[in-house]
Amino acid sequence: MRTYSTSRRTGGRPAKVTAMAVAGVMALALSGCADESSASSTSKDPLQGDVVKIMVGGLDKVIYLPAVLTQRLGYFEQEGVRVKLLSEPAGVQATTSLVSGDVQGVVGFYDHTLDLQVKGKKVESVVQLARTPGEVEIVSKSAAGTLASPKDFKGKKLGVTGLGSSTDFLTKYLAVKNGVDAADITPVAVGAGQTFISALEKGAIDGGMTTDPTVAQILSKGLGTVLVDMRTPEGSKAALGGLYPASSLYMNNDWVDKNKETVQKLANAMVKTLKWMSEHTPEEIADQMPADYAKGGKDLYVKSIQSTLPMFTKDGVMPSDGPQTVLQVLKSFNPNLKNAKVDLEKTYTTEFVKKAG
Repeated sequence: MRTYSTSRRTGGRPAKVTAMAVAGVMALALSGCADESSASSTSKDPLQGDVVKIMVGGLDKVIYLPAVLTQRLGYFEQEGVRVKLLSEPAGVQATTSLVSGDVQGVVGFYDHTLDLQVKGKKVESVVQLARTPGEVEIVSKSAAGTLASPKDFKGKKLGVTGLGSSTDFLTKYLAVKNGVDAADITPVAVGAGQTFISALEKGAIDGGMTTDPTVAQILSKGLGTVLVDMRTPEGSKAALGGLYPASSLYMNNDWVDKNKETVQKLANAMVKTLKWMSEHTPEEIADQMPADYAKGGKDLYVKSIQSTLPMFTKDGVMPSDGPQTVLQVLKSFNPNLKNAKVDLEKTYTTEFVKKAG
């Protein structure tokens, strides 16, 4: 058997290590690595030494504020779940990350669960954060004369966060509802925040759909005016015909079924946050958030939160008539859903939020 001598000597004789011994040590080391990497699939609690990755469709958007706030309040930690929040500017990109297995959850719009179901993907909302979209259709100052309502959408360039995003869905619905063919508008992917503001300012878009704090910044600078406001239940009903449950934590159904203990911890933490939000002022909520989220200044950020707060649920429970409204909206313009049969009961669950508290 071949042996290897080290340069170090013991008792005047070279210390010899057999190839078999080296192989044994390596095997043990590899075995240890394998156990560590497979802990999430073999242990009762899949988070033992692991992290749940959640993609958010824009961490600094007020409509997704509960995700960051839950982490800032320490509620994930209190529940014994380790969470890493990631950010994508558009919900459709976040959904892609979920379907590909890069993340375990998404904080984004519930309507993606319906769109994915007809594409053969099983995804469900496990915590319903909002009962309205929280979105606002803004028209630029220069286009205000020719764009007074969604009836004037024809031929207009309208900003959305991304093509195939929920803002894209809602923009097309507003067009169709007001007698404009979805093919007669030009959706332009401009993201949110500064990229949206810049596009509006430079005339790259005539108007567009965005959320706070971007809305508050646009209004404060006099760059545009509100055309459609879907931040409140009343605004949602007027624009969409009912409550339109939007911001949610959604996950692959199979992952939920295999990791119920973890999902329950996530639900406990986020429901705790929703309750906390309902009992605190916009100022107190703003104080808990990262300072750099208040890009237009603290006062403007507080105003953004105040304008958006009505959209949130207090218990994470899906509004009973919400899924049907979402289905009707999507069917009106989405060819994938128009004649498809959607099982709404498989697009959300209240199992976890009803146990939280």
